[in-house]
Amino acid sequence: MFHRIRRRAKEPSEAQRQFAELHARMQGQVPPGIGVPAAEPEPAEPARLVDDFLPPELRVPSHDQVDGKMMPWKQPLVLDGEMAACAECGAYRDWLILSTRGEIWLRCRAGHQQQETRLDTAWFNRNSGPADATHATFEDCLRHLGH
Repeated sequence: MFHRIRRRAKEPSEAQRQFAELHARMQGQVPPGIGVPAAEPEPAEPARLVDDFLPPELRVPSHDQVDGKMMPWKQPLVLDGEMAACAECGAYRDWLILSTRGEIWLRCRAGHQQQETRLDTAWFNRNSGPADATHATFEDCLRHLGH
């Protein structure tokens, strides 16, 4: 076996001969720019900041800048097959649903509020539409929603 390996090393194969011929012909025919280090880029002038964000009147606060969100819910609210009703006055429709600090609260037209543990923030986010306004106070928001 060792004799065959040595014999092959002494006698180049046809493919090795063709490669050697091609290599000899290509000597000195390197395309320009090959093997030459790339030129260092010129230092660019500092990027100028462009304020391409929304204008201030169209911006909305992020979730960490608001104390809570609320939405109207006119129809009866059915949870786990049971209709939610106000614990004080018995109202079962025309709710304001408030989401604040990871809790959901129901507020009836009479102004009574109760925490609803069967709902969570994910439910609120799935069922609420986009915010149409932001308000500085809770009372301003209540007035905006007609309560």
